[in-house]
Amino acid sequence: MLIFRFPVTPVAAAVLGLWLSFAHAQTSPPNQSTVPTLGIVTVNPSADASAEGLTKPFAGGQVARGGRVGILGNQDVMDTPFSSTSYTNELIQDQQAKSVADVLLNDPSVRQARGFGNFQEVYIVRGFPVYSDDVSYNGLYGMLPRQYIASEFFERVEVFRGASAFLNGAAPGGSGIGGAINLLPKRAPNEPLSRLGFGLQSGGQTSLSTDLARRFGPDQSTGIRLNAVRRDGGTGIDRESKELSALSLGLDWHSRNVRVSADVGYQDHKGTELQPSVTPYAGLPIPAAPDASRNFAQPWTYTSEQDTFATLRAEFDINDDVTVWAAGGLRRSKESNSLTSLSLTNAAGDSLSSRFDNQRKENISTGEVGVRAKFNTGSVGHTVSASAARYHGEERNAYAMSGAVIANNLYAPYASAAPPATLYTGGNLSDPQLSNEVLTSSVAVADTLSFAQDTVLLTLGARSQTIEQISYAGYDGIETGSYKKSKVTPVAGLVFKATPKVSLYANYIEGLVKGSVAPTTANNQPVTNAGQVFAPYASKQKEIGAKYDAGKWGGGVAFFTTTLPIAFVQNQTYGLNGEQRNQGLEFSLYGEPVKGLRLLGGVTLINAEQTRMEGGLTNGRDAIGVPRQQLNLNAEWDVAGVRGLALNARILHTSSQYANAANTQVVPAWNRLDLGARYLMDIGNNRLLTLRGRIDNVLNTSYWASAGGYPGSNYLVLGAPRTLVVSGSIDF
Repeated sequence: MLIFRFPVTPVAAAVLGLWLSFAHAQTSPPNQSTVPTLGIVTVNPSADASAEGLTKPFAGGQVARGGRVGILGNQDVMDTPFSSTSYTNELIQDQQAKSVADVLLNDPSVRQARGFGNFQEVYIVRGFPVYSDDVSYNGLYGMLPRQYIASEFFERVEVFRGASAFLNGAAPGGSGIGGAINLLPKRAPNEPLSRLGFGLQSGGQTSLSTDLARRFGPDQSTGIRLNAVRRDGGTGIDRESKELSALSLGLDWHSRNVRVSADVGYQDHKGTELQPSVTPYAGLPIPAAPDASRNFAQPWTYTSEQDTFATLRAEFDINDDVTVWAAGGLRRSKESNSLTSLSLTNAAGDSLSSRFDNQRKENISTGEVGVRAKFNTGSVGHTVSASAARYHGEERNAYAMSGAVIANNLYAPYASAAPPATLYTGGNLSDPQLSNEVLTSSVAVADTLSFAQDTVLLTLGARSQTIEQISYAGYDGIETGSYKKSKVTPVAGLVFKATPKVSLYANYIEGLVKGSVAPTTANNQPVTNAGQVFAPYASKQKEIGAKYDAGKWGGGVAFFTTTLPIAFVQNQTYGLNGEQRNQGLEFSLYGEPVKGLRLLGGVTLINAEQTRMEGGLTNGRDAIGVPRQQLNLNAEWDVAGVRGLALNARILHTSSQYANAANTQVVPAWNRLDLGARYLMDIGNNRLLTLRGRIDNVLNTSYWASAGGYPGSNYLVLGAPRTLVVSGSIDF
């Protein structure tokens, strides 16, 4: 017998009360037109604080026809000189995705990794990391929980492939060279929505959620949408447990020429005995992946994070051709961790590790203002956009370490008592002090020129970016140094609509990373330019591609080259002496080519090469953690003759990759098969029941999912074991 236990928390009580009041207040039944032939409930959110609103779904409903392109606003995929995909809420629900990483399993240009020293999600886009710190929310950096982002917070996941310093500004966490990820918040649809969800996962984890929305006032101009979820219990990994409470409230209002939206969110995320990462010693071959369901975490390890955030966005149409906007947000977060990871000492799997405790608090504020105007000069059309943005982040940290005193074995793990974390300390764990402060500001301007009846689009622009960082000594709040430098990053993009179905494009765009400071010594010798502060340095991307839109299905091909300078000491002088060059070819496919058959996926081929490295020892070798081939293919089929039933399958392939710069540690290739089903039925009284089931890693393959995730690191993360998830939802 299955027993569901849900703690009566304040979040759960609020959810239940609000759900009952919303359900009682509903005055009209759900619009039956929202139930298509298959029976999928399609929620069409009203426009956010933007004149365009959400871009329309493409055929099949799994991706949208376009999305936000930074300062340029929402654009149709055929009109933009870049590569991007916007994954819809329909896909998120159908695949029972719980986080951003779950959604991005569908993207052939993205692989998931983990942050250094914790369980933060990291997304590798075109071979470069995007930290979860640098995921934007409705166009604003720093608003979302930095370790894990629950899917209940977002309507869509927008993936922009390539450098984006001009479009979005430099990411405050220092990533984003290979791409950017933006999440769109949920808004009230045009019809009342009352949805109750429930679920069960391998290991006993249960979930309860609600999604409520109404529109009010003249012309239904005011919308409110509440999402809440509680998850608690074990996973497919022995003894591992996760707990999540999340609540979000989205508001929007519009008049003829004014649009305003606001979001408030809270997330409490905890994990105990989470499967840690594994670091192979230099010179050791990569060990065989152990049984993924067997846990080698210590029983006293845990991670805990609480986040509260709020955002506000508004647009005002001065006239039919000129629109101004403003947006801002705040986030307050605190984290607590007691962690350990395995460092392998031999091929038999013996290991040593240390205990690492830390406390962290973050205060983030950000904002932007902008204007967009349209006009003509003769036969040439112009869309001019300009914006100014500012970000301010404060980090308070304290830590304590034990040193490498915990022995274990990867293949025969056993529990050890928690050693005292007193060998290395920084700050006071009960009262962490200011340790780091980051301020960024920028001004950007762009003009998209249209020629030949809008069949040729040329985008030109530049952003002046200032990055300031203040460091504090010993985690005691005493300032030790600061850094403030500026750089201009340009953009040029060209689109040629060869036919109504074919767009050809090319772009040049740069990424931006904060500069570093020359160290005092290297190789036990003084550095000649010790203390020199380097300006932010730019990655440079060149890309050409083609996109095809057949109406029922679409796809694209892109060829790109991205070069990133690397700083190190050479001849006892520190500088940008090295370089990493990622060169790749991407193919994508999406849509519903045959009625009842939906396809989504593609192939990415990458050659991530180290060039001009120290002493030339690793010149021509692959960069750490970048597979040469990545394939994703998702297919969903409406079963003929069984109304409301759909089956789906997803295949993932990742080729071998390297865990060290010398390419002597080879991480084997891996393949994964996921299967799922969905069934919808009318249960009477205008109620629709949706049942979903999914088995990820059907063959229970044990594999190393990633190597590294933080530049220069070589730690390994084990893939998840076979996992069964069943869930249901009732729409009232």
